[in-house]
Amino acid sequence: MLDVIEVFDVMHPDPTTGHPVWTGLTGTRTALKRDGHAIYPKATAYCPVEWIDERGYLDAQLARRHPRPWGI
Repeated sequence: MLDVIEVFDVMHPDPTTGHPVWTGLTGTRTALKRDGHAIYPKATAYCPVEWIDERGYLDAQLARRHPRPWGI
């Protein structure tokens, strides 16, 4: 069984529509809070802990090298 961790997409509101837009970052709750990002519960996902870098963000290059049932 994989050791997984909850992660969230870093979202910012679009200035014209107000809708959340993904910034290209995905990180842990702790990393997002530390860096002043809002947590959007609808942007929740889970990934193996090995894919998280030392800052608490998803290492997208590492994640892309492994098969998964969801997109990143």
